[in-house]
Amino acid sequence: MTYILIHNPGCGSSKKGLELLQSKGIEPKVRKYMSAAERLSVEELKDIAKKMGAKSPRAFLREKDAEAAGLSDKASDEQVYAAMAENPKLIQRPIGINGKKAVLGRPNERLLDIA
Repeated sequence: MTYILIHNPGCGSSKKGLELLQSKGIEPKVRKYMSAAERLSVEELKDIAKKMGAKSPRAFLREKDAEAAGLSDKASDEQVYAAMAENPKLIQRPIGINGKKAVLGRPNERLLDIA
């Protein structure tokens, strides 16, 4: 299986997550989701939530950016997924995906749970 890291090279936590994986001999396929060419679709976001075992996309939503982006705390899951696909800054990072499992790397050591 290929380990995929949903990564923002401009984020310190995301950089540390990548460095941690590499220090353990894991060379993940890096998905720079902030890039227009590599953005995550609503379906991909739903798949990540499923692999995390999360009931809602709020499990990996950057709450502090949601309000500023106009996303209400009463927004439906479908609205949250759509907002995250439209504005990737709303996605918490890093996220590790390995096969049928995914994990939010907060703290970064959690990325190793699915390695």
